[in-house]
Order: sequence, then structure tokens, then C-alpha cells
Amino acid sequence: MASNKPAPEAPSRFGSDFTTEYASGTDTESGTALTAEFGTEGLGGTDRSWEEWNPTEESVRPVRGRHRVAKQRNGLARSSTVLGVGVIAAVGAGGMATAQSKPPVSISLPDSLADKLPDANSLPGVGALFSEESAADQAQTAAAPLTSAGITTAEAEQGATDAGEALRARILQQAEQQQSAADAEAKAAEEKAAAEKAAAEAKQKQDVAEAKAEAKAEAAKKKAEEEAKAKAEAERLAKLAASYAIPTSSYTITSTFGQAGSMWSSGYHTGLDFAAPTGTPIKAVHTGTIKSAGWSGSYGYRTVLELEDGTELWFCHQSSINVSVGQKVTTGETIGRVGATGNVTGPHLHLEVHTSSGTGIDPMTWLRDKGLTP
Repeated sequence: MASNKPAPEAPSRFGSDFTTEYASGTDTESGTALTAEFGTEGLGGTDRSWEEWNPTEESVRPVRGRHRVAKQRNGLARSSTVLGVGVIAAVGAGGMATAQSKPPVSISLPDSLADKLPDANSLPGVGALFSEESAADQAQTAAAPLTSAGITTAEAEQGATDAGEALRARILQQAEQQQSAADAEAKAAEEKAAAEKAAAEAKQKQDVAEAKAEAKAEAAKKKAEEEAKAKAEAERLAKLAASYAIPTSSYTITSTFGQAGSMWSSGYHTGLDFAAPTGTPIKAVHTGTIKSAGWSGSYGYRTVLELEDGTELWFCHQSSINVSVGQKVTTGETIGRVGATGNVTGPHLHLEVHTSSGTGIDPMTWLRDKGLTP
């Protein structure tokens, strides 16, 4: 890199050459003789001692003239070496512009003047601006280009030397990280929504399955209860059937209870008719006592059997009676025979059932309650 040629040294009145060459003689322009007041003893020919320099507003004013001393922090430029660097960072639509460096400009000062300049660290209020870094660190900092300012150690290890590009890379990396975080958050939200939907569907299916299972279990329970009830009823009827019997055999049911007709004086049939041949045996339906036995008008020959609970069974239209009043009979015992006596159209057994209060009920229903099927 090219640099400006150093300016020639100007004679100093503080140097020995100036004292010897210019302290005496004649001014070439005015013709006035020069005295030795600018000798080695200082101005005015008197011996003056140098005091500690205390910078004031007048003494720290910038030097006007061709040569200027650039003062920079952190040891970037000291004494006769000045490092001039221009750094431009611009942000545009396309990104961050690269910082460009300017060539350094060398400025030299006479050694006689440079040697007598005070040390910056000794200046009141100025020395604090300089860090207490070592000379090696200062040299390394001064040697480092300003374009590397702001580059992290990791970026420097990766070979990054341009601060603008490093900043641009960090911005892009941060944008990518933010985009990745947003994508991850969106994906997590989608996964959460999908999981919640799947859980809701699974719960709904589970509820439906549980409802079906519960309904099935309830139906099975109800069926089992009904079956158990039917079984118990069958057992009960079987047990009753062992102690009850159909009143005759080889019969045909011709008229039922409540059937309407003019041939019955009440206007409806009051019993159950078993049509059978004359002389067919009539059996005691259940164990009981003969309450009456004999002729009974339109009923013909009739036998009344009273059971233990007070129920009365009427056996009517018999051709003959085989029992007497007060006699104890058992289930299946013959108490008479089928006939056609009384108000009849043919031989049959007319059976009526009366409760203990005297109310007539349907014989068919009563027999079925006892486990019998006429």
C-alpha cells in the first residue's frame, strides 16, 4: 500500500543544531545581529526549568497546519504512527454492505518534537481512556483491521474477516432460528390438535363400546332373570301339577268362560265345557272335601268340591255321582261320570270355579295357574 512521503524535518529551537547554526549571526532579511538568547539555556538567555505540562483549553487545541497528530483510543495510533481507517456499514434492500477499509496515511513528526511530547497516560482525565492492556495486545489490536470489529471468536475461528458479512450471517441465522422455532411451534400445535382429536375419537368409540357392552350386559341380565323366573315358574307349576289334575280325559273344549249366547240363562257362559262320551270318569282336580252332591236344576247332577283355601269346584251335568257330602278326596280320585243331565245339548262336563267369596272366575286361567293345560 502506497504512503505519502514524510515531510523534511524542520529545525527545532530545542535541538543542538539550531543552537549552533541559528543562535548567532545576522538576520539575512533585516540585517540585525542575532544574539545567543536562543541558546541551549532557553529563550531570553535565562536558565528555565521545564514544569509538568498541564493541558488546558489553549494547549489542547488542534494544531493548525499541515501536520496533525491523530489520537485514538486503545492504542490504535501512537507517536509518529497513525492508522487511518474508514469503516462504512450500510443496510440496504439486499442486505448489509461490506465494510471497506481505506489505505493508511503515514504522518511523521520531527524526533526532537515527538520526544518531548508528554505520555498520554500521564494526562489528567485522558489516561483513563486508555486500557491497561499490554504492549503486545496493543500491537495486536493496532494490527487488526477495523473490518474485523464485532466478529466473535467462533466466527473468527471459522475464517470470517468481514464484520458486515458476519453481521449479515448472524441476522440470517437468527431469522432461520426464529422461522425454525415458529415451524416447530406450529408443528407442535398441529400434533397437539391431532392428539386431542384422536383422544376424543377414541373416547367416543370407547363410550359407544361401553354403552353397547352395558346394553348387552343389561339385556343378558334381563334375559337371565326372565329365564330364571320362567324356570322357577315352571318348577312351581310342575310341583303344582303333581298335586292337581285335569278333571276328565278324551275330551274336547266346546265352550269357554264368558262366551255370550241365548242358551244360557245369564246371557253368557259361566264355566268351561269338556265334551266327552257319557260315562267318562270325572276326577277330583285337587285334594279337598265334598261340600254338596246331588241334583241342581239346570246343572243336572252336580258335585261341589271345596279346597283348603276355600275355593269351590263345581262338576255339573254328571250321569252319576260316586261321593257323598263331607267325604275327603285326593287329587285324581274319581268322584263321578260324564253325562247330559240338566240344560244341555249333549254329554259334557261343565266345570265352574268360585272363589271363597263366591265370585265365579275363568276355569281355564285357574287350571293354568296350577300348572295344568286343558
